[in-house]
Amino acid sequence: MKLTILASFALAGHVATALPDFTQYVDNFIGTQGPVPDQSFNGGNVFPGPTLPFGAVKPGIDTTEFNSSTDANAGYTPDGNVTAITMLHESGTGGAPKYGLVPQMPLTSLEGVNALDNLTYMQPRIGNDTASIGYYKTSLANGVTAELSASQHAGLFKYTYPSEGEKYVLVDISHHLPTQDEPAGAQSYSNGQIDVSQDFTMYTGFGIWRGGWNEGPDFTVYFCSMFDTAPADVRLFYGPNTDPYWPNATGATPTFIDGQSIAGGTPGWQYADRIGAIFEFPNDTTTINTKTAVSWISTDKACAFLSEIPLYDMNATMNTAVSTWNTDVLNLIQIADTSNLTRTKMFYSALYRTHLLPSNRTGEQPYWTSTADYYDDFYTIWDTFRCLNSLYNLINPKLAEGIVSTLIDIYKHEGFMPDGRSSNYNGRVQGGSNADNVLADAYVKGIGKDSINWTEGYAAMLKDAEVVPYNNFDLEDYTQSTKEGRGALLDWLAYGYVTPDYGRSISKTVEYSLNDFAVSQVAKGEAPQDVNKYLNRSAGWQRIWRQNVTSLGYSGFLAPVYGNGSVQAHDPLSCGGCEWSSITYEGLPWEYSWTVPFDMATLIGFMGGPNSTESRLDAMFKPGLRTGAVGSGGNNGQGTTLFNPGNEPSFATPFLYNYLQGRQYKSVLRGRETVNNYYTAEPGGLPGNSDAGAIDSWLVWNLMGLYPVVTQPVYLLLSPWFDDITMNLGDGKSLRITADGLSETSYYVQSVVVNGQPWNQSWVSHDDITAGNSTIHFVLGEQPQSWDTGTLPPSPGHVTL
Repeated sequence: MKLTILASFALAGHVATALPDFTQYVDNFIGTQGPVPDQSFNGGNVFPGPTLPFGAVKPGIDTTEFNSSTDANAGYTPDGNVTAITMLHESGTGGAPKYGLVPQMPLTSLEGVNALDNLTYMQPRIGNDTASIGYYKTSLANGVTAELSASQHAGLFKYTYPSEGEKYVLVDISHHLPTQDEPAGAQSYSNGQIDVSQDFTMYTGFGIWRGGWNEGPDFTVYFCSMFDTAPADVRLFYGPNTDPYWPNATGATPTFIDGQSIAGGTPGWQYADRIGAIFEFPNDTTTINTKTAVSWISTDKACAFLSEIPLYDMNATMNTAVSTWNTDVLNLIQIADTSNLTRTKMFYSALYRTHLLPSNRTGEQPYWTSTADYYDDFYTIWDTFRCLNSLYNLINPKLAEGIVSTLIDIYKHEGFMPDGRSSNYNGRVQGGSNADNVLADAYVKGIGKDSINWTEGYAAMLKDAEVVPYNNFDLEDYTQSTKEGRGALLDWLAYGYVTPDYGRSISKTVEYSLNDFAVSQVAKGEAPQDVNKYLNRSAGWQRIWRQNVTSLGYSGFLAPVYGNGSVQAHDPLSCGGCEWSSITYEGLPWEYSWTVPFDMATLIGFMGGPNSTESRLDAMFKPGLRTGAVGSGGNNGQGTTLFNPGNEPSFATPFLYNYLQGRQYKSVLRGRETVNNYYTAEPGGLPGNSDAGAIDSWLVWNLMGLYPVVTQPVYLLLSPWFDDITMNLGDGKSLRITADGLSETSYYVQSVVVNGQPWNQSWVSHDDITAGNSTIHFVLGEQPQSWDTGTLPPSPGHVTL
């Protein structure tokens, strides 16, 4: 499937605004394919449809995916057939899909159609799908062209039919995205209802579904839809509770009835009838405009949300989206020279993708009332805590404040903060209680200092640190809870590390260490008497460091250690699949041995000092040392280096040379190599899942020449890819990054000036760059220079056991 990207001004007329129009540089399709063109396997799983920043709805096409090794996680695949146009999607996620709910499907014939079988009416696509901010267009084999746009809670669809023949819109309430390779996370339809108005121009109702990657219970989504053209007829149908994709295996066929309302079954029943409606329009109709809104509260709220799109005006809706994205997101970081179109497109497309998830559902929490903002679809914090949340803390503190308030509010009402969460339900936990890291990163940077209840925030962190969550007996790892909290906490409290009696023992030990360091940082202001306790506990990673473990000529690695001190046989170059029950999760022991940013001083000592650490770090980037992919059925990771460019545990590794005096130039080199080898402005331009914008935030930081050290008010200095960047930090503050001497061959730092002062440190503090109109000026050259002779980045978690 070839793709066409439309600049917003070319489609709808240039948006009149005093701000630069950066929307023209956003390519919605970057990250929708994998390394093999026109296939989604091992791709970014990015949602390419229309939405607003953190939109509560993400209308888009759902497509088939017949490669049993992957799923249509965002609904879209480049080569699949369209089964529906639905209102809710995630973006960039792996594992079992979530959502693909509240559907419509435009048809031109009912011949051979079984309304209970998506595959009998799915449509191949003809020609090129096209997309820009706030707009999506696809042409189906049945002659229908579908155009889509969106507001915060509603979607606008325009169906253009052939001039002759029949016109239908099929609504199968039970529709959802299936999974092929993770049955424990499969979604299922439970129940629903649909009510049609007297003149057939409006229908309302709800659907109830369960499951998905977070393995959640029943959740209800209410909808309200309107047509601008009155249907000539409507037929309601029901049928047995079968899978929408393979119902014919059980001989399921629909029963049609007259009437204007139909329910699946008794409220609370999870195996109610599948229900839906087929709307038939007059044959002389050529265009049907329809808008649909959803709510997690009621059909009345869903219908009220339709007012967000007052007219059936595709251009007006799209222009509003363009203006919103340009003002609220893209102009937060302004690049002065956009002449390198490829690089500019990479930057602004990545910045766009960092603002797709989580979903802003403020006022839409169905289970409690709160004055706090409410975000859902954290998918997952294990991915985003490393550098995405730090991006929000710098360029959009109000957004960061709302996310932190949400996490605390979830703790207040449900008992634990989430690591992953969708459909208002916590799950799943891949490693530690990483919301702790998000809170600490915000706290040390002064986010919400006067507005967030940090007493409650600290209590939420203590809950993670001290209370064992109940075991939900996840089929992927039955040894501990994967719903929330720290499932292996009993080991942590008993031994100071996690033993192989629990899955992911090495990676959990490392993450629990960072979690407790995060607690200690918030304790400095909220409970000073607790600081030493949690700082000492953060040294747990040292307790599983074994100096006698060797690999590739290097000694000393993290190891799976039992409670009696014995070590499980293992190879630091292998993880046993890097899955839920392995010793490490989605990364090798080699990778995880670098992931202690709060105490690099101790790590460098364990590795034998700066020179041997540099040598070992160099080994991370030698091709051919990693012989297989890791995690998610082996789908994570590109290339053959131990450094994995497509997965989060390796995110900071290229920049750790900053902790070695005079070696900052190697951080620049590794960052350049990674971007040039693994990132492009093409549909397959990401080295792995976008992971809700996590991998995209890594790219944004790298291109700006900075990298955050999570849970610390510290940023490592790299080398910018643009010569003039201005970040708008809110409250009239800004950070301007400039560079002299930048070219394709001239990018090594020769000297740095911060706020007018000569600088010899390879890092800056949060206060350095947020004091007001802050500046960082780089002088760049073609040859490496050891300019970084000053104080090394701090190791505030340094503990000697």
